[in-house]
Amino acid sequence: MGFVVIIPARLASTRLPNKPLADLGGKPMVVRVAERAALSGAARIVVATDHDDIAAACIAHGVEVCMTRADHPSGTDRIAEVARALELADDAVVVNLQGDEPLIDPQLLAACASRISAEVPMATCAHPISEADDAFNPNVVKVVLDKHGRALYFSRATIPWHRDGFAQSRAALPPGCEPLRHIGLYAYSNRFLQLYPGLEASPLEAIEALEQLRVLWHGYPIAVHITDSAPPAGVDTPQDLARVRLHYLTQS
Repeated sequence: MGFVVIIPARLASTRLPNKPLADLGGKPMVVRVAERAALSGAARIVVATDHDDIAAACIAHGVEVCMTRADHPSGTDRIAEVARALELADDAVVVNLQGDEPLIDPQLLAACASRISAEVPMATCAHPISEADDAFNPNVVKVVLDKHGRALYFSRATIPWHRDGFAQSRAALPPGCEPLRHIGLYAYSNRFLQLYPGLEASPLEAIEALEQLRVLWHGYPIAVHITDSAPPAGVDTPQDLARVRLHYLTQS
């Protein structure tokens, strides 16, 4: 079977209340995200939520929805519950797509899913950084890879550190220095997805506040698909919402 996209969506948001139900060109945001996912070639798209209003909006627009517990510590735990409820096979590939990404490139989902194999149970994405400000920004998560395109480490620090180049100047990236920015899109084998909630949290994860470090700490490989450019930003603030609404307005 093809991959399955599960979209975790919660109503609570400190910066943007009711974000999944925000109107984008006449449809709720979570429905727009599901529509983008449907263009990826996924075999199935399911919204995972703990709120009746989100479920009702999905049903009204013909989007499959699965109700979950409200006490999950992360979106990964939430999609693991849904994968169990769907009775997916152990070797099924599950893509975790956040419910605030209405402009996501559908092909990025397919590319991420394609990196899952019998040897690699988890995958994610990254793109090259071209600006020094991004390389030094702790809110921009960086990743370094091995020769097989698998993650060695994720960090908020500037990695790799160009010793000689940065000793001379940090105003621009030295020639040959092209850090990779991590994109928060994940794919898993269902077997690993069910294992993940039981993994002990790692010290590195707590220090960096990066959940994916738990996977590396326990010795599981993460494949990284490299895309040429940054995907459109998701919706976190009222300014983001205004930008995305303008996009849908110009598309209508």
